[in-house]
Amino acid sequence: MSTITALLPAYNEEVSIGSVVLRARKYADRVVVIDDGSSDHTAEVAVLAGAEVLRHIKNQGKGAALKTGFSSLNGDAIIVTIDTDGQHDPSDIPRLLEPILRGEADMVNGSRYINGNKKDTPLYRRVGQIVLDKATNLDSGLSVTDSQSGFRAFSGAAKSIFRFRQNGLAIESEMLADAAAAGLRIKEVEIGVRYDVDGSSEHPVAHGVRVLLKVLHDMELRRPLYYFTAPGIVMAGAGVLMGLEFLRIFAHGGSLQYGPTLLMVMLTLIGSFMALTGVILHSISRIMNECKNEMLMMGRAGRES
Repeated sequence: MSTITALLPAYNEEVSIGSVVLRARKYADRVVVIDDGSSDHTAEVAVLAGAEVLRHIKNQGKGAALKTGFSSLNGDAIIVTIDTDGQHDPSDIPRLLEPILRGEADMVNGSRYINGNKKDTPLYRRVGQIVLDKATNLDSGLSVTDSQSGFRAFSGAAKSIFRFRQNGLAIESEMLADAAAAGLRIKEVEIGVRYDVDGSSEHPVAHGVRVLLKVLHDMELRRPLYYFTAPGIVMAGAGVLMGLEFLRIFAHGGSLQYGPTLLMVMLTLIGSFMALTGVILHSISRIMNECKNEMLMMGRAGRES
């Protein structure tokens, strides 16, 4: 039978880490805290609460902490990730595990908004969440309602498909994109959340902007038709329309001006180049994803045999 391991990335969470570990131990066979270079007593408190602790000497970010945690486990472990700031309730762990234990999902995303907007969510947080959800869904091709949730569950088969290129908080969006690209079965379940605790160590606006930029950058290869082709078509179309208008003016005896004519040529050429680049990158991306999916299926077949 698969073991259930809770991975808890933590950075200077000595106030909340003990209670999170104690409650998580009720629902998981193992609780592993990844102390990401904390300068307080996070590691010591976690050990006293009964957790195994993996330590980074320097702070590397949440993505790096999750990478360390995932790489420390074997392929049979069912993984639950949970933030250690006290906002998530470990009693929701069975709810996340249920679809995996039933064989219905490879990844389960805990969502605060699956049944609508939480009234206790601060407005500025929700606006930022909506923007990041839209960008992440566009990048991944999914329709999740809470792309920035750190409360998730993963089957053993899903362990090896994540890139962990993002060291910081953009890791949440990256993992969804990786899961979608690998063809994992993804499901969302409702979870609770608390906002009366001092959760994030980073300003929410700065965090949101940074994550959004990372998601847009990731779209270069994942969604080149959106990132290159769509803007390219708009630019080329604008150039063509300008050219038609200039032809109309010229046909009625008017003269062409150097500046607008040069702008028309540039829009048409650059737009056409961007559109073609997007098509080429889309073809490359499809080939890469097909190769990854074949490797994942071969790995699953090997484990089953």
